[in-house]
Amino acid sequence: MTSTTTRRPAPPETAARPVPAAAHHGIGIGEGTALYVGAVLGGGLLALPALAAHAAGPASLIAWGVIVLLCVPVASAFAALGMRYPDGGGIATFVTKAFGARAATPVGWSFYFTVPVANCCASIIGGEYVAGWLGGGRATAMVAAAVILLVAYTGNWFGLRMSGRMQLALVGLLMLVLLTAVFTALPHTRAENLEPFAPHGWLAVGEAVTLLFYSFAGWEAVTHLSGEFSDPRRQLPRITALSVVVVAVLYLGLAFACIGVLGPAMNDSAVPLTMLMERGIGDAAQAVTVSVAVLLSFGTVNAFAASGARLGAALGRDGGLPRWFAKGGAAGQVPRRSLVVLAAIATAVMVVLSIAPVGVDSIMTAASVLFVTVYVAGLASAVRLLRRMSAAWCGAVVGLVALVCSLVFFRYYLVLPVLLVAVAEVFRLVRRRRAVAPADERTMP
Repeated sequence: MTSTTTRRPAPPETAARPVPAAAHHGIGIGEGTALYVGAVLGGGLLALPALAAHAAGPASLIAWGVIVLLCVPVASAFAALGMRYPDGGGIATFVTKAFGARAATPVGWSFYFTVPVANCCASIIGGEYVAGWLGGGRATAMVAAAVILLVAYTGNWFGLRMSGRMQLALVGLLMLVLLTAVFTALPHTRAENLEPFAPHGWLAVGEAVTLLFYSFAGWEAVTHLSGEFSDPRRQLPRITALSVVVVAVLYLGLAFACIGVLGPAMNDSAVPLTMLMERGIGDAAQAVTVSVAVLLSFGTVNAFAASGARLGAALGRDGGLPRWFAKGGAAGQVPRRSLVVLAAIATAVMVVLSIAPVGVDSIMTAASVLFVTVYVAGLASAVRLLRRMSAAWCGAVVGLVALVCSLVFFRYYLVLPVLLVAVAEVFRLVRRRRAVAPADERTMP
């Protein structure tokens, strides 16, 4: 009797090795944390406390708590994947390794084509604060938003280290100002502002959660930048831990301060942070909050432009987008072609939003459902790729179950990921047919 032996595949977590530190001078922990925090906080922090409170009243604090708790397992799972598979494709790369290239294309598209829409939304929120200070209404807000987009995309044109240094300085200043706003306003908290706690019923908390998923987006952004770190295995856990702490403190502190200090009056303002700052520091509040608004909006646009551009280059390399996108996608290079496409889409979206009366909350929810779709795919990949019963694997399971359950609250917005998957599949079939046709011609007699 003969026996045969087969070589067992390497464990998933060791299948790909990080880029050696000597390969290129990558970004460090400070820059990485700043990019991460900027991506997660975002301009949505300026408007979401009021929007969530309008949907669920003081009970929206429960929704904020749910979001913050979800940050821990989700961020841990993505950090573990980024350590094992440092690549500009991020979640698309993880999905490819877990489920094959066919599944990766719609996932990559869901993130890539949502980035410019989310960036426009973030920049418009910052622009609203500028308009509240300078006057001029919607026109001023859109011009300010366009400037924020232009500066962020221009910074990324000159490379990630340039944009990372900009982000590090801005996030440090931003944290200082936001913490000042929270702690100076807290003494003005009034217990009656927390009553009734759930004026719209407990199901309204679920509606608030769908809005707050916009603020949840960003934990996947660092996975697209993982190949740019000098030592991903050492840096990513530290960056993730620092980012989770900073984000949790700012989210919960600002949400509680807005509800406890402002109460129902917050629902009548498009600039709740200005009202909060006025309670704490008086007349200087408006100028300070405008600065914060611009910094927050810029931080989001800057981080997502960086990660989105690298994802586009990776999709071009792997066949999820035309090969033209792939140039500049190697570690240490600048994916300018992909960046230009993102900037062009953002420009088109800004033109449409300047004409069409679309609310910011609708844009946020549309972006959120696509981000959640990406997260579900990424966490499903983590469940398949990570070592079973490890801390990161357990976190991925918890996050996956929670996110799948949350999809029911998006209702008709769920048509968006379905349409995007359908278009991505059409692209794949057309690309496959074009690749087969020349081969058939070569085999003809």
